[in-house]
Amino acid sequence: MNTHEIQKWKVLKEQDVSPSPWFPILQHTVQLANGKIIDDYYFSPLGDVVQVLALTPAHEVILVRQYKHGLGEILLELPGGMRQNGKSLIQSALNELEEEIGVKANADQLESLGQIANNPTKTRQITYGYILFDAEFNSIQKLDETEDIEVLTMPAPEVLQYVKDGKIWVTDSMNFILKAALRYPDIFKI
Repeated sequence: MNTHEIQKWKVLKEQDVSPSPWFPILQHTVQLANGKIIDDYYFSPLGDVVQVLALTPAHEVILVRQYKHGLGEILLELPGGMRQNGKSLIQSALNELEEEIGVKANADQLESLGQIANNPTKTRQITYGYILFDAEFNSIQKLDETEDIEVLTMPAPEVLQYVKDGKIWVTDSMNFILKAALRYPDIFKI
C-alpha cells in the first residue's frame, strides 16, 4: 500500500455570511496541500449536540417524538439538544433530559457512548452520546418555545427493531442505539 501524509487545509480568510443566528454559515478561502486556493468553501459551524439513551429500571428506552422542520417530518429519536452556552457537555445533557422528558439525573450517572460527526464536510458539529441507567420520571418537562414533544417508552429490543425497520432513522439516535446494543447485548436481547 502506498501511503502519503495527508495535510490539513490552510485557512487564509474567514467571513461570516450567516443569514440568521438560527443557521450560522462561514465562507472560507482555503489553500489545499497541493497549493490550490479555493475562495468559496462554505460550511456551517452549528455547534455540538448531546443525546442521552435513557433506560428505565425495566430496560425501556425513553424516546421523544417531535416535528423537525428541516425535513418537515415528525420523527422518533433520543432526547437531546445543542450544547448550552457556558455549560459542559455533561451539564447540557442533564439539562436536556430534564427539559425534554422530565428526568432529573446526576453527572456520575451518565456513561459516555462516544461521539459522532454527521456531516464533517459541510458542518462543524459533533454529537456526544451518553447512556443513563435506572432513569426515573422525577421532574417535569420544560420545553423551549419551538418544542412540542411527546415522550414514549419502549423495551430496548423493540427500539433496536425500530432502527432495523427504519422507523427510527435520525443518524445520531440510530448510531447511539446501535452502540448501546453492541455494548449491552443482554439489555437489547442480541
